[in-house]
Amino acid sequence: MRPYTRRMLHITSVSKRFRSGNYGVRDVTFSAKGGVLGLLGRNGAGKTTLMQMIATVTKPTAGRIFFRPSTGSVQAIDVIAKPDELRRRLGYLPQDFGVYDNLTALEFLSYFAALKGVRSRAKVKEMLELVNLHHVASRAVGGFSGGMKQRLGIAQALVNDPDLVIVDEPTAGLDPEERVRFRNVLSELGEGRLVILSTHIVSDVESIATEIAIMKDGALVALDTPDALMRNTATASLEAAFLSVINNTQPAQVAVA
Repeated sequence: MRPYTRRMLHITSVSKRFRSGNYGVRDVTFSAKGGVLGLLGRNGAGKTTLMQMIATVTKPTAGRIFFRPSTGSVQAIDVIAKPDELRRRLGYLPQDFGVYDNLTALEFLSYFAALKGVRSRAKVKEMLELVNLHHVASRAVGGFSGGMKQRLGIAQALVNDPDLVIVDEPTAGLDPEERVRFRNVLSELGEGRLVILSTHIVSDVESIATEIAIMKDGALVALDTPDALMRNTATASLEAAFLSVINNTQPAQVAVA
């Protein structure tokens, strides 16, 4: 994947405070280039809350979020003030993705495509083939395995050819072969777009991420390229670098841009 210099996503002092008084995300500031941004952190680190705010599912308590597509003359979108403008350019797969059991895969994806303004039946079939569900397109989704339902969720996130793709723990329920296929799809999608992939499994992102962001206790503690993270933590693998940052085993100079 070629390197990107243009920053597409700008997040400034974003926090999310719940009614209980606890913070899910606290004072996060960073910008992200086009490509694949791997968002790493243990369960409960704040990854899902941050992604929900970027995806306009929930509003931040404080802070600002702007997104600028990589092509065309479109000005930066104020995500909080004008969420509908982003939603037209967004593909989102939440961690808990529900399906309509009585619909076939073709009907289900056609329905979501129509909601996103996509009327092309050929595009729907193309997406089913991309996630290897074309051979079961006429089967009811209720009979699908968990992995098959997850792949259908991936297809609906991509059917509108989005500029921003957000996927939260997307490989849950996928077998090893499906995980590799999905990583390849995301790697190709990173060309000319921003793909944010949240996971606590380092192997999901180590071969495809152009940048890695690490969260801990609701805060962003690192943002850099995989090579720079390993270099700055004096480790030989991305997983070791991740653990070094999370456990703070040494005073590494890890940039948060």
